Amino acid sequence: MDVLLIIIGAILTNNILLTTFFGICPFIGVSGEYQAAAGMGMAVVFVLTLTIPINWLIEHFLLQPLGIEYLRFIAFIITIAFLVQIVEMFVARFSPALYNALGIYLPLITVNCAIFGTSLFMIIWKLNFVQSAALGFGAGVGWALAILAMAAIRERLRFAPIPKGFEGPAITLITAGLMALGFAGFSGMIHMQAFGG
Repeated sequence: MDVLLIIIGAILTNNILLTTFFGICPFIGVSGEYQAAAGMGMAVVFVLTLTIPINWLIEHFLLQPLGIEYLRFIAFIITIAFLVQIVEMFVARFSPALYNALGIYLPLITVNCAIFGTSLFMIIWKLNFVQSAALGFGAGVGWALAILAMAAIRERLRFAPIPKGFEGPAITLITAGLMALGFAGFSGMIHMQAFGG
């Protein structure tokens, strides 16, 4: 599978957030402000881009040779937690304002199912190392693109006459559903079924 197709597919047709709704908690919580959404998006891109190849190495050079694939979940979560801790320390040191804006959602990247789900898709689709790295980067960029688009929409929605029953998370989830339909329109262009998934 062409690496470029994997990246484009992970960003558009199989956007991890808008096709599986993995990572919806920080998506809803942080997308209220554009600057916080941009910071969270960059953090997720960084963590996904590094986590997926590292988890591929752990899977193929540690878990499978030792016959302990049943420890996959624990090993993957430890890798994710380690990288998130690095991101958290970096953001706290160099951008305290962003660190405060992200609040509890930054450590929540550790349990962001978008990152863990992408690690499992890498195994299910039987990707090689380069393909896994491309999937990690594409999934991160796709997640960041979705949260930035949602942040821009939510900033406009502040001035829109929204019915009382749809204010808050309700309009955000409706908007996410409409965004998912929009991204589904790209499925005629590139489809990830080429992985056999």
